[in-house]
Amino acid sequence: MTWGRSLSFPRAIIHIDGDSFFASCEIAKDPKLKGKPVITGKERGIVSSCTYDVKKRGVQRGMELGEARKICPDAIILPSDYETYSLFSERMYEIVRRYTPTVEEYSIDECFADLTGLRRVNKMNYRDMAHSIKLELAVELGITFSVGLSATKVLAKIGSKWKKPDGFTSIPLKDAHKFLVKTPTGNIWGIGPNTAAYLKKYGIQTALDFVKKEEAWVTSMLSKPFIETWNELRGEAVYEVTTKGRESYQSIQKTKTFTPPSRDQKFVFSQLSKNIENACIKARRWNVAAPAVFFFLKTQDFRYQGFEIKLSHPTNVPQDILRVVTGYFPKVFKNGELYRATGVTLMKLQKSTSAQLDLFGNVVATEGLRQVFESVDDLSRRYGKHVVFLGSSFEAMRFGAHLGERGDMPERTRQLFKGETARRRLAIPMLGEVN
Repeated sequence: MTWGRSLSFPRAIIHIDGDSFFASCEIAKDPKLKGKPVITGKERGIVSSCTYDVKKRGVQRGMELGEARKICPDAIILPSDYETYSLFSERMYEIVRRYTPTVEEYSIDECFADLTGLRRVNKMNYRDMAHSIKLELAVELGITFSVGLSATKVLAKIGSKWKKPDGFTSIPLKDAHKFLVKTPTGNIWGIGPNTAAYLKKYGIQTALDFVKKEEAWVTSMLSKPFIETWNELRGEAVYEVTTKGRESYQSIQKTKTFTPPSRDQKFVFSQLSKNIENACIKARRWNVAAPAVFFFLKTQDFRYQGFEIKLSHPTNVPQDILRVVTGYFPKVFKNGELYRATGVTLMKLQKSTSAQLDLFGNVVATEGLRQVFESVDDLSRRYGKHVVFLGSSFEAMRFGAHLGERGDMPERTRQLFKGETARRRLAIPMLGEVN
């Protein structure tokens, strides 16, 4: 085992995990909410995030809001504001990059960072570096983060979960066994309930039990991912902290549930049109085009019906897709049926390049529209998403996805001053405005 080494940090990896991130972002942008029980997810009808005092009362993520209200009647329930959360997330990554360029954007509220070899550059030891990052995140974002420091990603992840919220746990290799003996196998990153149950059959209930198993047993009884986890728990780094983000997509799917369910054909088609616009926005961002699409409608009793359609040429222009979908939509939509969701998948994605001319001139028209959408995308970056949208999406844009209480909009998007955008209403610097 690696624990006996005198070198406790052959590598220094930190895992940073936001505490109740979405709810914390809401409190950070509105200090009047501090100390109050906050839940996000009003637009979905389920708990998306909640503060720790709410969790202590028994509310959990994914719980229906009606049930959450019974448990915590004084909770302040807010619609999710994902654009705000993504901006806080970007600022989190930027702060960590002040200390190291090797930052892995693991999720919207988590990241790994490799501090190895940077003690002299940052003029502090690894523990102090991790503490300093944690402090700057809290001071500048107004959000607490839990941080784990160790020699591998799996051990660092155990550290960040050790004390929550607002915790910091350092796991030097010489002390790793003290933590592993108290970590159930089901709490190890990468080991799910089925694998934990399998290991339990062999008397393996804790992470320490796991790493004590002989290598021959591990390699013969487990698949590669769990062998790698076993090595990481022993202090042998297998998983690199990667700064390489996603390079492309094989498919892009956009779906949206709306409430109340609707029998209105025009409204349901408008929701589908908005999904198609959103899928094409993402496709253009990644410079990919779809030669085929699948669209579906979902009824109130959760039945699906749709069509897979081959396009005349690969495209990321919504009009091209809508032109074809319009012909199939009446075959799917049933009068009198209640619908609760629509969705579209751009399939078999390929790099977006100028296509060969076709007999009917559709490609020429697409190329012209593509240039138009370059301007539309630029406007969206400057003034917010859907500042310009198609007429076919008007009903969806006008009424949103939810009517009534669930249709509440984030406070940030209401009552803007002249010339102000919803993004700039946030009281945190945007990218490019720091330093």
